[in-house]
Amino acid sequence: MRFRLYRLRLRRQLKKQRRQVEDFGLQAEENLERHFLERFDRLLLVRRFVIGWLLLFLLLLGCGLWQLVALSSFYQAEQPVPGGVYSEGLLGSFTTANPLYATNDVDTTVSKLIFAGLFKYDNQNKLVGDLASSYSVDSKGLVYTVKLKPNLTWQDGTPLTSADVVFTYDAIQNPDARSVLENSWQGINVSAPDPLTVLFRLPNPLASFPYNLTNGILPKHLLSGIPMVDLRSADFNTNHPIGAGPFEWAAFQVSGSDPTNAQEQVALKPFNKYHGSAPKLQEFIVHSFASKDQLIQAFAGNQLTAISGINSYPSRFSKDKSINIHQPLLTAATMVFFKTSSGLLGDQSVRRALVQAAQPAKIIAQLGYNTRPVREPLLEGQLAYDPTYAQAGYNLKAAQSILDQDGWKIGKNSIRYKNGQPLAFSLVAPNTLEYQMVTKELTEQWRLLGLKLLVRLEANQDFSSTLASHDYDAVLYGISIGVDPDVFVYWDSSQANILAPNRLNLSEYKSTEADSSLEAGRTRLDPALRVIKYKPFLQAWQTDSPALGLYQPRYLYLTHGTVYGLTDHSLNTPTDRFNNVENWMIRSAKVTD
Repeated sequence: MRFRLYRLRLRRQLKKQRRQVEDFGLQAEENLERHFLERFDRLLLVRRFVIGWLLLFLLLLGCGLWQLVALSSFYQAEQPVPGGVYSEGLLGSFTTANPLYATNDVDTTVSKLIFAGLFKYDNQNKLVGDLASSYSVDSKGLVYTVKLKPNLTWQDGTPLTSADVVFTYDAIQNPDARSVLENSWQGINVSAPDPLTVLFRLPNPLASFPYNLTNGILPKHLLSGIPMVDLRSADFNTNHPIGAGPFEWAAFQVSGSDPTNAQEQVALKPFNKYHGSAPKLQEFIVHSFASKDQLIQAFAGNQLTAISGINSYPSRFSKDKSINIHQPLLTAATMVFFKTSSGLLGDQSVRRALVQAAQPAKIIAQLGYNTRPVREPLLEGQLAYDPTYAQAGYNLKAAQSILDQDGWKIGKNSIRYKNGQPLAFSLVAPNTLEYQMVTKELTEQWRLLGLKLLVRLEANQDFSSTLASHDYDAVLYGISIGVDPDVFVYWDSSQANILAPNRLNLSEYKSTEADSSLEAGRTRLDPALRVIKYKPFLQAWQTDSPALGLYQPRYLYLTHGTVYGLTDHSLNTPTDRFNNVENWMIRSAKVTD
């Protein structure tokens, strides 16, 4: 009986549990349908609304990122940064780095980078200290005292002192050394009373003397044991020169099977103890080429950072916007020098007529670069320059009248004759595109005067020989003048003598008034007095017309992209472009201000 009751009770409980499970299932279905399925339909209805908000969020995020990048220019700027390899291409070959012998473009470039001088020029073309900190001159203008900067060192770590300076100038003066600078240093005594002081005793006052102190200084401790007669061929010059300039020797490499395709590379590394500041460039490579075509091809193929030594801008680069053209003016004068000592051009009337029949402005307009005219033996803006003494301006009728009065009559082919002699002479010039244009213009301009101009364009080597022997009637050439107005070597009669060391008086001009004035002007230290002393020379030059002034030449330098620190300012020599090379940079990056 009890078992039966227990079983019935258990059955009732099972039925109850079953009903509870069924009720739970029904409730779950109702909740699923009410809370999810019915709302899922609603979610489908608002999907556009949800997608719209999602897209808006993404748009705001994108705008925020774009604004962040755009505004970065306000707190980030593109600035030059150190590093990079600078490779400069030139025509020629490397023969020596020694500043006592360097003359060609490659040698002077390498020498300038390795060696430092007592003085150099800044970006305003003013003389400033390099190894020297200052100089002074005594009241008579005979003794110059130069003070060296303290703690100077050679690139091998040896201290640089005044003894090195004395050794350098003693070597220059020694005829056994055969330095190209020898003629400028005769009669000057150089001594060193202490390690930081150098005394230069001159036989006569010379106002321009400090401008002669820019040549590189040599290390006495490495070269004093070499006989002066062997210095020119010393291993030091080409194997491992040691200087005190911004870059030091690293390596030398030659490639090419014969001289026609030879290429050389002189690799230089920064001298980190350079007295100015350590160079920013990682390496400087001087790359020399045997031909102009090779040089231009290497630059076009981006193998070079820059090229130097070409006379005109290659037409193949006319559409290349990546090339920067640098055209600083040289403190030099391009002129036609008339040989006044003999022949047709010995006649002052003929020279005056030639000057007035020429149109330098028309020539300058065709040069393709901005320059300044040269109207007298001094450059515009130079001490003692005076426009009052400029050469006569263009006046064809006045020029024709001068020749008429001098007995030159128009004959056949519109050429003038006098005593059966035609008005004709030869003009020699280097064979460059620029001088081809200039000589062509002069030929046309002087033809209107009744003159027949015979132009002879020569290759560099032939022209150098012609210039040295003065084998010409007239010569078109550029002379380096520099900052100081001392032009004694170009116009004093002593420099026309065949025995003169350089014979740079290309016009063979002789004038007692000019000689006295030139001598007086260069021996006075007071600038105001120098201006007064130079006036008779300027007046004599204007009257005698020994040359036709044309224009200041430029120095052409091409670079791929921007070279930070390289500025276009007047240069005295092409290598003066390196006067702040330690600050040059070719890389840039965005840097936070």
